Amino acid sequence: MQLRVNLAERSYNIEIGSGVFNKALEIFAELVAKNVKLFCIADSCVLKRHSDKAKAMRKLADIIEVDGGEASKCFGKVAEICSLLAQKKADRKSCIIAWGGGVIGDLAGFIASVYMRGIKFYQIPTTLLAMVDSSVGGKTGINIEEGKNLVGAFHQPQGVFADIDFLDTLPEREFSAGMAEVIKCGLLGDVKLFEDLENIGSDWSRNHSYLSEAIFRSCALKAKIVAEDEHETASSGGRALLNFGHTFGHAIEKLYGYGTYRHGEAVAIGMLMANELSKVLSGADFKERISHVVACSKLPMSVANQEISVADFVNAMAGDKKNSNGQLRFVVLENIGDAKTVVVDKAIVEKVVEDCLK
Repeated sequence: MQLRVNLAERSYNIEIGSGVFNKALEIFAELVAKNVKLFCIADSCVLKRHSDKAKAMRKLADIIEVDGGEASKCFGKVAEICSLLAQKKADRKSCIIAWGGGVIGDLAGFIASVYMRGIKFYQIPTTLLAMVDSSVGGKTGINIEEGKNLVGAFHQPQGVFADIDFLDTLPEREFSAGMAEVIKCGLLGDVKLFEDLENIGSDWSRNHSYLSEAIFRSCALKAKIVAEDEHETASSGGRALLNFGHTFGHAIEKLYGYGTYRHGEAVAIGMLMANELSKVLSGADFKERISHVVACSKLPMSVANQEISVADFVNAMAGDKKNSNGQLRFVVLENIGDAKTVVVDKAIVEKVVEDCLK
């Protein structure tokens, strides 16, 4: 399957399916033949699990091995790799390959956006979450103490190669985490995708024949939204819709410590919290349907019983990138497949958080 992300001179293809890694290697070989230096920033676990593919990559690119954990998304790692690129004589014609999950894609993409004031890069996502979300759309970034992805840049890749064969070795928890982003796409803009997941129910697994279709539909929705609002400047709706569940989710990640909850796990809980907010604002309530799909994907539906105050939770959301002029801005549902962005009074948010933390 192939998708086109239409962004004028920054347009590129997303290749989805079994074996598309080999197609990526062919393109990289063509670049090497043109004397382009390739540098592959790769997840250390991916290199170990896919040694044959790593051997093939080493013939074309200088591999820089990085831990795929959230802690790698920091200024220190950016400085370290940029220095390494300079030592290896990477120039403006050089190209970076991001090979791994969302952390690697965000980190490598950000480095590509700032090294030599911007060089080209490709994405080879190896997790479900990266395939359907972080590898598509050109958002790159790192974390700082004050919040997740608060430092970053829009830098579109030259191409994305989502080879589903990598999912065969993905830990079960990571696969489930990726499903949160698939569910999100259904809820905010693809009714058929969400209903298909509902109908598959507990039969869902990485081996289901619908997997490629789910990835394709998720990427198609994101590609459409990105093409219409690349830099998230729309006054309402637009690319901000892709953050459904994320304002709550990012707060969970920060308060419980990055890594305690996988990003997708926090987003799953965040979507249910966003549903509660939707219910308060408009009466729209899809808790039962969302809970069913979340449970079938083996995702958590609430945070662990820990002393997190409402004030701390709301303060953690105050630095969210969607907020404007100190006002809390959320993505809420009007119906399955129909979402909107709204500014919400702090008192309403506090009451929703209080109810959800009980």
